[in-house]
Amino acid sequence: MRAVVDTNVFVSSFFGGKPRKIIDLWRDGKLLLCLSKEIIDEYFEVLKRLGLEDEEELAELLALFSRGFNIAFTAKTPKIEVVNDPDDNKFVECAVALKADVIITGDKALEAVGEYMGIEILIPAEFLKRMNIKQG
Repeated sequence: MRAVVDTNVFVSSFFGGKPRKIIDLWRDGKLLLCLSKEIIDEYFEVLKRLGLEDEEELAELLALFSRGFNIAFTAKTPKIEVVNDPDDNKFVECAVALKADVIITGDKALEAVGEYMGIEILIPAEFLKRMNIKQG
């Protein structure tokens, strides 16, 4: 399954819970993580702002990114404006460019779109439920 993971879910994975289970699915080869330069830049900008740039887990993720581990990357995305917060459109653009199945987000504005061009937009709990992953 091809998935775009919103920054709030990616960053929250450092603290456990449902976001961690989603990143673990990627690490276990059950998800193909769809990325663009804009998404990667935002991931690392937020992690630095939170003081997490020296975390061991970040070094591991960087190594997986650099090896292209279960990753689809696009350098070119279409210009799409469907989210009220223009900064969130990059996730939809990446999903369309890489033909993702789902966007996983904790962002209310992005979640409110619901679906775009056949790409579902789900919160982590709903995504895990659909994947039959135990959440407790």
